[in-house]
Amino acid sequence: MTSHPNTTPIPPGIAVPDEVPTRLGTLRFFDGFPDDATTRTLFDNLDFQRAVQAYLQGLAPVAIAAMRRALVQWGPANSTLVIWEDLVYPRFIGPVYNTSTSYNYAWLDLHDGPVVVEVPPKVYGFVDDSWCRWVVDVGITGPDQGRGGRYLFVPPDHAGEVPDGDLVVRPRTFGLWVGWRGFRDEHGDPHPAVEMTKAHTRIHPLSQAADPPPTRFVNVSPEPMCAVAPADHRFWDMLDEVVQSEPPESADPLTLGMFASIGIRHGKPFGPDERMRAILTEAATVGDATARALTYRFRQQEAYYYPGSAWRLGILGGYSCTQDGALLLDSAAALYFLVGGTSPSWDQKMVGTGSQYATAFADATGAPFDGARSYRLHLPPNVPAATFWSVLVYDTQTRSMLQTDQRWPSVTSQDPDVTTNEDGSVDVHFGPEPSVEGCNWVQTLPGKGWFAMFRLYGPLEPWFDKTWRLPDIEPIG
Repeated sequence: MTSHPNTTPIPPGIAVPDEVPTRLGTLRFFDGFPDDATTRTLFDNLDFQRAVQAYLQGLAPVAIAAMRRALVQWGPANSTLVIWEDLVYPRFIGPVYNTSTSYNYAWLDLHDGPVVVEVPPKVYGFVDDSWCRWVVDVGITGPDQGRGGRYLFVPPDHAGEVPDGDLVVRPRTFGLWVGWRGFRDEHGDPHPAVEMTKAHTRIHPLSQAADPPPTRFVNVSPEPMCAVAPADHRFWDMLDEVVQSEPPESADPLTLGMFASIGIRHGKPFGPDERMRAILTEAATVGDATARALTYRFRQQEAYYYPGSAWRLGILGGYSCTQDGALLLDSAAALYFLVGGTSPSWDQKMVGTGSQYATAFADATGAPFDGARSYRLHLPPNVPAATFWSVLVYDTQTRSMLQTDQRWPSVTSQDPDVTTNEDGSVDVHFGPEPSVEGCNWVQTLPGKGWFAMFRLYGPLEPWFDKTWRLPDIEPIG
């Protein structure tokens, strides 16, 4: 370069060479200006990167959209309560459900105004909005404190008065997933809680409060259904449904900007061209694979309950997956891939109430679980649960209960035939056949992987101070 009187030496790191080798191939420039091939490569890469990140950010709203689709097939929003009266059977494809409580779910749509939900007593539940953000707890951990109460959900744009005496909730979205769980009685029967729910639950628009229509109760325990989101091109269509149905101000600009960068924008039709459709298809595949890696092989050691243990915290960074003001991106993706909902009651220390969760995706040796092998979990005496504990096995493909010849893939302290050792400890066996005659056995399937979740309802202090330790699941034989 010719020197001139006004020439300033360029510091290192500013100018780009004419050829730059990268993982994308060799990028070529004319004095810093990218050529046509390099430009196409960089834009394709940028669109792909943003699409993968949009997929991971979209796991939360698409999980809620999948639940909405599952619920509204049984009846209209604002008037239908879907109940698993006989507990959840493995034929339901839904992420990490348990076999110990009766689930009760409703979908609310506030586009036409406020909606009343009368919650029964003695239940445990929460409300999430369309972006899978926690809105409020209901029941034992909610403002009604388990006494039951009348909640009024008011839409984001509502400017009118609301009745006195209601528990008023003002979410940021029009769509809401409302759910709670009823508990079995002392005999292990879930039906008294179901009858309590039917007797005390009312769901209707506020505009019909003077003469509310009857709430529709639908028992879906015997029904096959799916509430797990797809991981193909349909993912993007479901994400677009959420973006179109909710006000832009209900989400943050960065998230909406990521969605807009791949063509999903509020008030605009989503119609990717052939190039972008190919990118989105591949990005969904890579996004799903990334979510699986983050969930099953989580990298942060602080996410594990004990040093060297395979048992993981239910949530790293609390229910909002944040730490020191930063969103823990890996933790958030794993949460919404595995669970698809959130509530502070899941991770808060509430001795004797609430719940705690530990998940194991690998055995004591660090190897993934093999459905053809036999394993044992030895629970020491005095499991610190005031209400009950349970161990469930899930399918690594669907994150739903493993479907086998057994009625339920679980062992719980509520089971009438659970076997206890002389010292009060409990052994749970996993495998295609019982490894010990008369043992507490969960069936697995050769050729299928699985993972386990340990739950405590009403966790006690020894769980939190770790004076009672949950051992790893060990291979046997």
